[in-house]
Amino acid sequence: MVIAHSEPVGNLLREWRTRRRLSQLDLACDAEISTRHLSFVETGRSQPSREMILHLADRLDIPLRDRNVLLVRAGYAPVFQERPFAAPELDAARKAIDLVLRGHQPYPAIAVDRHWTLVASNNAIGPLLAGADPLLLAPPVNVLRLSLHPAGLAPRITNFSEWRSNLLARLRRQIDATADEVLRELFTELRNYPVPAGADSEPACGEGEFGNVVLPFKLMTESGLLSLFGTTTVFGTPVEVTLSELALEMFFPADALTQETLIRIWKISQSDHAAAG
Repeated sequence: MVIAHSEPVGNLLREWRTRRRLSQLDLACDAEISTRHLSFVETGRSQPSREMILHLADRLDIPLRDRNVLLVRAGYAPVFQERPFAAPELDAARKAIDLVLRGHQPYPAIAVDRHWTLVASNNAIGPLLAGADPLLLAPPVNVLRLSLHPAGLAPRITNFSEWRSNLLARLRRQIDATADEVLRELFTELRNYPVPAGADSEPACGEGEFGNVVLPFKLMTESGLLSLFGTTTVFGTPVEVTLSELALEMFFPADALTQETLIRIWKISQSDHAAAG
């Protein structure tokens, strides 16, 4: 059933265009339509077709979830399905994610949704979480909250100020891109956390094999100081809302000592698992 809304779709399209810092001329040229037609759509003088809405949404790089909103506002049915991550239809995607996460061992890797809720992880993530408050580790786990909360990883992040600034800047960019209110609330919460005393005991940049190329994540663990850098992987051509909002965060050693430590920890854990079996 299509839900009717009083606010015209043109208002939302104009909001997204403004959010992307594009003029009507910029978007019209990119979408290969006239500025007059775009103006008529935004002001409600012209009712856009389903195809036009999807075309403009693609040019504006609007998230699939919000493309459905645009369609409904215009009186059309949504076209992008949203299923729970555990749905049978996503079985192939789950297997692919599990394969990537397991294949990344002995290095840590996780999968998160659009709100940074932990969806999946590999077994190498465990040593990084030792000492965190069990309440922060109880599902659903928000990895940003876990990282910056005083009862989470924050006291053990030795370049905390720099890492905090990096995470907040990344979250701010995500908010700018999606206008997600949940992320806005999360940003306010994280920004108001107190800085742990003595958290910045070491410089953040200019050390290790990567020097100033990437900002490392430096975490003191029971096995010593780990220096990691991360990469993000997303699905390339998703047409399903849940998959479009998933991201794989994969960590690599930023120096030789961290690499040796992670491999050693992994070998020990595998030996313990084999003995227990």
